[in-house]
Amino acid sequence: MTDGAATEVARVLVAADKFKGSLTAVEVARRVSAGLRRVLPDLVVETLPVADGGDGTVAAAVAAGFERRELTVTGPLGEPVTAAFALRGTTAVVEMAEASGLQLLPPGVFAPLTATTYGSGELLRAALDAGATTVVFGVGGSATTDGGAGMLAALGARFLDAAGEPVGPGGAALADLAAADLTGLDPRFAGVDLVLASDVDNPLTGPKGAPAVYGPQKGATPDDVRTLDAALAHFATVLEKTVGPRAAEAAAAPGAGGAGGIGYGALILGASFRPGIELMLEVLGFAPALERADLVITGEGSLDEQTLHGKAPAGVASAARAAGKDVVAVCGRLALPAESLGGAGIRRAYPLTDLEPDTATCIANAGPLLEDTAARIARDFLS
Repeated sequence: MTDGAATEVARVLVAADKFKGSLTAVEVARRVSAGLRRVLPDLVVETLPVADGGDGTVAAAVAAGFERRELTVTGPLGEPVTAAFALRGTTAVVEMAEASGLQLLPPGVFAPLTATTYGSGELLRAALDAGATTVVFGVGGSATTDGGAGMLAALGARFLDAAGEPVGPGGAALADLAAADLTGLDPRFAGVDLVLASDVDNPLTGPKGAPAVYGPQKGATPDDVRTLDAALAHFATVLEKTVGPRAAEAAAAPGAGGAGGIGYGALILGASFRPGIELMLEVLGFAPALERADLVITGEGSLDEQTLHGKAPAGVASAARAAGKDVVAVCGRLALPAESLGGAGIRRAYPLTDLEPDTATCIANAGPLLEDTAARIARDFLS
């Protein structure tokens, strides 16, 4: 296929992530399908909304046929929130952002020092209660930087100060940690395949650790970053006294810094780490859908340098290229040159800003603009 040249396409697979702040992955798929069929009413379009482990992962699983299970858990500020996980057979998809995500905070409110992952632990426990023996734990989009301490506490761990009292919620309180007791951790995890799905491979602490790299996104000042980094390093040191060298190994391992260090807590639980999009494509059944497709349309809100490092469109394009399938992308904004797109396996990208250069208007009208963009793709590549 060449850019702008029509080819005979019998089936299109739409496998795009969300446009953050404007459209969910499910809505993206619906709008792209509508735009394609505006030009080619009889075109066969298969949709498979995708996610890389961050917010939207449960929704993608539900769209792929998993059952949505809702419950009330502890939110990042300690308040009750409604969260969900996805279940199909004995496989559960748990998304930490459902319980501990940045989107759960009131507008303009941040709690970098005190936000807790306790609710994420409650979600994991609910998945086990539902009979899951394989748990895909998607991490990303967190409001928290507590190293997963809140999650582990919800699963039975005890984190005590010098007076033998539980330390407070959030990462900063871990500076007061004197002892960690993991003997009460839910024993069912010994028989569960827990897989940490993340699009980042940062360690827990240091210049590339969770506080330094992601803390500012959660409202952390430079002083807060230093406080959190020291507290998480201390947390790992105390855990090393409890569980031995694997605590230090886990702190340095890829993925430990995911979602404010909840990746570290998951590794302490015995999780294995996999790149989020790679794992989610397996769980969602991408391979058979790809085999049926002649053209793949992927995308996300912003195609930029981050996209190339483990984000959903890069994972989709890589798998499609390996299968010999052509890929085009839709996005809100495009910040990658053509050679980077080609290197990632994307033939051409269609940003909404081509149709509406004003960013605020583009976000507000993303749905109709995406339909118009998909109609352009149909005319350029399919009709």
